[in-house]
Amino acid sequence: MVPLSFAGQNFFATPEGALHWPAEQALLVADLHLEKASWFAKAGQFLPPYDSLATLQALQGDVERAAVKRLYCLGDSFHDRFGCERLPAAARDLLASMTSRIDWVWIVGNHDIGFIDHCGGRIEEACEVRGIVLRHEAEEGDPRPEMSGHFHPKFRLSLRGRHVSRRCYVAGATKLILPAYGAFTGGLDAGHPEIVKKVGPGASALVPSSNRLLRFPIAA
Repeated sequence: MVPLSFAGQNFFATPEGALHWPAEQALLVADLHLEKASWFAKAGQFLPPYDSLATLQALQGDVERAAVKRLYCLGDSFHDRFGCERLPAAARDLLASMTSRIDWVWIVGNHDIGFIDHCGGRIEEACEVRGIVLRHEAEEGDPRPEMSGHFHPKFRLSLRGRHVSRRCYVAGATKLILPAYGAFTGGLDAGHPEIVKKVGPGASALVPSSNRLLRFPIAA
């Protein structure tokens, strides 16, 4: 984890997309998209059905390393509103174990609107913590500091003939967009006009490395 400052608060970011908030003893993640593979399978496109377990095992590791008491999932935690019902037994047991030990907050996203949780936790449309709004998709007109997900930002760079792509955070004066945490998620270029429009002028892509946070300005 590497230090990241936003809205007067200190955080620690991981390359995988988890954000540790020590002052709140909390971890924030976005866009788990659990049971995405089984959603595709219903339409006849069969994919390895291990995405949920892989995502939850990685999340369990981050929760234990940070020793947090609360976790905020910033929307699209399931790929559709019925995803929770399709969880395999091993993934369901792991999720239920985590939600029984910490205060688990599901913030609703566009994919999982109306979902009913069967594995613990509480469901919120949005939260405000220490003056920072936590929601799924950034709202341009809201002047308050805000953290969100939705866009799955990635920073892409051509280096000596190689194309490198990394999950990244996108930060502006009052907005911070988290990358997708799920094992089976794609990504939108950090400089995409929709992301830049949401974040506002002076946006930067923040890429956590093994020991520091790399900052790349994003052109409007």
